[in-house]
Amino acid sequence: MSGVRIAFTGPECSGKSTMAKWLASEYSLKIIEEYAREYLQKKRGYSIDDLDVIAAEQFVRNSSQGALVADTEMLVLKIWSEEKYQRVSKNILQLLKQQEFDFYFLCKPDFNWVSDPLRENALDRERLFDLYEESLKKHKYPYCLLSGPEVERKEIIKTILANKNIL
Repeated sequence: MSGVRIAFTGPECSGKSTMAKWLASEYSLKIIEEYAREYLQKKRGYSIDDLDVIAAEQFVRNSSQGALVADTEMLVLKIWSEEKYQRVSKNILQLLKQQEFDFYFLCKPDFNWVSDPLRENALDRERLFDLYEESLKKHKYPYCLLSGPEVERKEIIKTILANKNIL
């Protein structure tokens, strides 16, 4: 368990934070929370340039030493930028190429939307989910789909980690 690096990815309100915090606690791993929440709570609005700031800081945090669980990663920033601005900066694309995780959990948005002032895409989470899955396959990132209620997701995580000897 010395340096395992696990990332959660997927659309808004799909359970990334809940599952990441649980996994970190369950296996005594460092949690790297989503920097975008911290950053955007201090602002009224944001621009595409803010996504570069968010991505750079998230990348630094996700690159810290030792075993960790990341609540989010560069694929989230890439898809967010594509969806909101129809383009992605070279910085985000470069950080996506450079990020290193041993395994990804793709969270399916198969439960009711929970409103939050920082969330923007209540109506097309399934379409966004498909974009995440296509991207994970394209980049050949090792991943597992998490769906169903929280208790089932936890069992899936435990089974995958045990079967793949990740932890």
